[in-house]
Amino acid sequence: MTVAFVSISTVGVGFGLTFYLYERFYVDNQKDLLLLQGRNLEAVYQEEGNSDLFQERLKWVNEDSEAEALFVQNPMKLSASLPYEPSVSESFINFEERQQLLQGETVTLVRQHAVIEQDILAVAVPLLEGDRLSGAIFLYMPLDDVYQPFESIRYILLGVMGLILLVTFWGGRKVANQLVLPLRKMEAASKKMAGGDFSKRIHVSSTDEMGSLASSFNQLAKSLEEVEENRREFLQNVSHELRTPLSYMRGYTEAIMEGDVEDAEKEKYIRIIHQETDRLTRLVHDLLDLAQLEGDSYPMRLEPIPFAQLVHDVVDRFRLRLSQKEIPLKLDLDEEAVIEGDPDRLEQVFSNLLDNALRYSEKGQLIEVKMVQKEGKTVLVIKDHGKGIPVEDLEKITDRFYRVQKSRTREAGGSGLGLAIVNQIVTKHGADITFRSTLQEGTEVSVVFDSLEMD
Repeated sequence: MTVAFVSISTVGVGFGLTFYLYERFYVDNQKDLLLLQGRNLEAVYQEEGNSDLFQERLKWVNEDSEAEALFVQNPMKLSASLPYEPSVSESFINFEERQQLLQGETVTLVRQHAVIEQDILAVAVPLLEGDRLSGAIFLYMPLDDVYQPFESIRYILLGVMGLILLVTFWGGRKVANQLVLPLRKMEAASKKMAGGDFSKRIHVSSTDEMGSLASSFNQLAKSLEEVEENRREFLQNVSHELRTPLSYMRGYTEAIMEGDVEDAEKEKYIRIIHQETDRLTRLVHDLLDLAQLEGDSYPMRLEPIPFAQLVHDVVDRFRLRLSQKEIPLKLDLDEEAVIEGDPDRLEQVFSNLLDNALRYSEKGQLIEVKMVQKEGKTVLVIKDHGKGIPVEDLEKITDRFYRVQKSRTREAGGSGLGLAIVNQIVTKHGADITFRSTLQEGTEVSVVFDSLEMD
């Protein structure tokens, strides 16, 4: 409605302005023409007087032009109805205009006149002999004659106005379909999104700015939907991870409190409660750790690190477990490699990756750790020959609480947050991590850092 109103108003103003300008310029042109004819007659009169030549020129103006010309030797007659019937009381000029003629000034007027019963455009030219007014030439034309040429184009203008309105209405509908309707759909979808429903999408039917906006809106809705799904999944996973140890702890605690447990069993139950407490503590610690790493404000203590030495330090802590499981470890490290990073966090990364390799390797299966420098990069590779990971699970193993084997126990699978934490730490160091694996053949993890050039 607003577009239509503005369009109609614009066309109406344009039509009115066209009429006004036409009238203004055409009337001014006719006025100039009357003045020119009056000056020409005045020039003839000044040279010839009221001669036959002057009368012929006067007659020519009356017959061959749209104007009517009167010559009066007594300007007082212009203040009466002469040369018309004496019974007509209307005069051609008023007292003030007659005074202008007496002073030698040309008079121009536009007014309705009862003598000819219509509006007229008139010019009165004084004829002077020295300083004395000897006569006047009065030229006039009905304004109907002035407006008559406009009548022929008025209908054309009205038709053009109607055509413009039609085109404007059609264009307004098109604009509404391409602009307003998608915006209303976005408004409706945004209200549903505010209520928690992120499934609504906007149909994209164009490639212009509105189509781009609709695509961006759909991408936003998709991202929010994924965030909401991740949030729900996260809450479900946390609830599940907490529910099992808490149920163990509650069951064993109630059994102990009721006194139905032998002393030997009581010690066993207390040990289980302690283990579950440790598990909850690790879970809460990992959750807090991951939440901090996923935030933008977590500080990284960056410093130059002899990377091979860091790997040696972590391996030393795993020597006992490797020995207990009889797992051989092969190290091939570039001792000159230096990177910039947070030592504590990078130890956490390597410890987690080595722990996973050890956890899923059988007795006697080799674990290889290799570090090389090439093209300004330092590459750390941890390779085991254990169970391996299915191809369909590789892209998801860094997701929170994701376990490759859904049915495996938490003793074997940890909290499901380790690789998610590793991925966040690696990302915050501007590094890349990739996983390659084949079932029953093993898994290879590569972490690529920027090398630090030392002077």
